This record gives sequence, structure tokens and C-alpha cells, in this order.
Amino acid sequence: MIPLAKLIGDSTEHLASHYGSTAGSLLNVTFGNAAEIIICLIAINAGLIDLVKASIIGAILGNIMLIFGLSMIAGGLRHKEQVFNRENAGLQSSMIFLSIIGLAIPTLLSVTAFEPDNVNDEIKTQLLSDSLAVLLLGVYAAGIVFTFVTHKHLFTSAIHSNENNGASAVGHTHWSKKRSFLILGISMVGVVVVSEILVGSVEETGKAFGFGELFVGAIIVGIVGNAAEHSSAILLARKGKIDLSIGIAAGSGTQIALFVFPILVFAGIALGQPFTLEFTLYELVTVFMAAIILNLIAHDGKSNWFEGVMLTAVYIIIALGFYFIG
Repeated sequence: MIPLAKLIGDSTEHLASHYGSTAGSLLNVTFGNAAEIIICLIAINAGLIDLVKASIIGAILGNIMLIFGLSMIAGGLRHKEQVFNRENAGLQSSMIFLSIIGLAIPTLLSVTAFEPDNVNDEIKTQLLSDSLAVLLLGVYAAGIVFTFVTHKHLFTSAIHSNENNGASAVGHTHWSKKRSFLILGISMVGVVVVSEILVGSVEETGKAFGFGELFVGAIIVGIVGNAAEHSSAILLARKGKIDLSIGIAAGSGTQIALFVFPILVFAGIALGQPFTLEFTLYELVTVFMAAIILNLIAHDGKSNWFEGVMLTAVYIIIALGFYFIG
């Protein structure tokens, strides 16, 4: 899964060098979390709804805490202090908070106002989730327009870093459009095959090692699905490209919250497997706390290795919680 995800990432970066930053951002939206989306679609089709929800929450937590934290550590060990674009970090943090509100409403209603196993309330939860999915997807699309069109000047350093890093991130020689699309297509087919094997082995593996479904989804699947992006973010931070590293880590978390979740809600309808935005209170509280600490650490536009240690420690604390849930 990891090398296939890396090939998908390389292909989209080469295509971005041909089509420019705006089109490149749309390509990254579509394919940047392709492995995660494919794993989730196959798991939804298999009826593993709770596993999918945990894996998406885990992917958000992994991006905005573990990977952001490890990137700060990797960069901080080489550079005493790194400066990044506060506008970009602030926007990502705000969008994550918005998504958490969207995820919280169905959960809070199910706990406080709706009755369990009540058919009418289940229908209401599904309709609410469908409506929120449309809204979150619209906000994400508006966020792309804001960042790359109407207020591009606020994010100049981050976009400039993305454009200038194209060659270094994917190699000194650019692939042709034909080669990029070919490798992208082959990689996507490979991810589908491997995802079938992964989802088929998840339950037995969890039982063999004594892992609960939430732990397997949030920690193991959540990390594997974004492995290629994780390694890129850490390596770029070590090279002093902290803006791009944050764009990958926090930006990917925002993608998952505002883009992947709605896609999965619609996929559940198409596959006949109802997928709502109703989570456990633990999942909801952990992602809320993660967004708070991300905002506290990123608000000054500076980073050092100790802030990375704190973010990583919070992730480990939350991961231990998932383990003991069972």
C-alpha cells in the first residue's frame, strides 16, 4: 500500500507541474487521499462502518498531530526555529474546527434528543448527515477558491513553496502527461487490489493481536492510508520547507474532514450501506482537542522541536486511549 500511495503522490505532483498550482490543488484533492478513500469504500461495502469512521478520525489525528509533530521535530533538530505562513495554518485550523462542528451535531443529537433503535430518528440522522455532507463539500470548494483565486496573495509563500518544490519532490526530470496518467491509473488499480486484501484481513488480524476495531481503524489503517504524505511532510520539514510540510499535514487533515467524509456519505447511499456522521464521544472529543492544540501551537507562525514533541505526545496519549477502548 505504501509504495503504491507514493506512486500516486508522485504522479499528481508531476501532473501539477504541467497544469499549474490551481489545477494541481484540484488533482491533489482528488487523488491525494486516494488510498484512504479506496480502503474506506471497500470497507463500507463490506459493512465495516465503525472501522471506516475510526480510520477517518485517525487519519485527521495522524495528520494534524503525529505528522505535524514529527515534522516539527525533524525540522527543529536541524534548524533552531522555523517560520511558516500563519495565514495558511490559521485557515486550515479554522476549517478543521468547522468540520468538527459538522461532525458533532449528529452525534450530540443522537445522545441527547434521539432515541436509540428508533427508525424515525435513524432516518433523521441520515438526512442530517446527507445535508451536512453537501454543506461541508461546498465549504471545501469555497476554501480552494479563497486560497488559490480571490485571496491568493495571502498564501503566496506557501503556494510559491509548492511550485518551486515540484522538481525536488518528484525528481529532477519531469514525467510527461501520458506517463503520469498511466502510472496514476496503474497505481489506482493496485491500491484497489491491495485494499481488498487489507480490509479482508483486518478483523482476523485484530483478533490475533488483541486489537479492538477502533484501534485498528484509527491508528493502523489511519496511518497506512496516508503513509506517502507522512514521509514527504517529515522530509520537507527537515530540509527547511516547513510551509510545504504544514500544507501537507494540516492540509491533508482538512481534506479528509471536508472532502473525504462527504464522499463517504454519498458512497454509503450508492452502496446501500448507510453512512452517517454519528461518532462515539471519544472520537469526537479527541479530534476537537487535536484541533485546539494545533491552533495553540501554530498561531504564532513559528515552530521548534519541543512543540513537535508536545504534539507527538498528545497523539500517543490519544492512541493509548483507542487501544484500551477495546
